[in-house]
Amino acid sequence: MISHVVMLGLSGDYDGDALAQIMTELGKLVGVIPGFARFDHGPNRDFEGKSPGFPYGFICQFSNATALSTYATDPRHQSLGARLVTLCGGDADNILVYDIEN
Repeated sequence: MISHVVMLGLSGDYDGDALAQIMTELGKLVGVIPGFARFDHGPNRDFEGKSPGFPYGFICQFSNATALSTYATDPRHQSLGARLVTLCGGDADNILVYDIEN
């Protein structure tokens, strides 16, 4: 399994309804994109105070690297990702991505 962890550095004036819609649409890709097994999202509680600039995030679970690659190049994912960049002030550098093989 691969955990695809994404943390969002949302701009101060981001649209919460737009974020919710994007999360809903990403969740609908589970089982549609082969190997996309699970999707979880929510606010970053940052209990240790180490990531205050990233108030929201999500985790996708993929069966293997091929499934993650398929997701990465899927036009639905790319469209949703572009919308997330907009919510993060138009700067893709405000989005952190970690891929953890477990």
